[in-house]
Amino acid sequence: MIQLIHKYRAWMNSGAEELGADLALLTTRILFGGMMILGHGLPKLEKFSVLADKFPDPLGIGPSLSLSLAIISEIIGSAMLILGLGTRLAATQLMFTMVVAALIVHASDPFFAPAGAASKEFALVYLAGFLMLLLAGPGRFSIDRIISNKAA
Repeated sequence: MIQLIHKYRAWMNSGAEELGADLALLTTRILFGGMMILGHGLPKLEKFSVLADKFPDPLGIGPSLSLSLAIISEIIGSAMLILGLGTRLAATQLMFTMVVAALIVHASDPFFAPAGAASKEFALVYLAGFLMLLLAGPGRFSIDRIISNKAA
């Protein structure tokens, strides 16, 4: 058992902890960004003409413009997140979109709901992931890191 503890300590001191954190950030960027694009952004884009007149307008700018901004955030912002390009900016715009979704669009919906029913839960789960990326940054495996290393 003592040998196992020593091997674990040696492994943790070898830089594996930092590598693990960077891989976790990369995985989080890919999963949250990919799910947002595939599950929310692209479906809105494909149904733009159907949704444009009836999309929620929580900011009072018109349903078509509200839909356009949501699509831009969910597709372009998520693509930036996946690449690690302007990660904190992308996370911020996606967080804003999720706050609007959770607190305004789904204001009357329950926190949890049966499968397929509207709720605040998914927007808040996305919000948590985007907040984590805003706070932690993109990690080593990102365009942001490449750019910052060349600038230094």
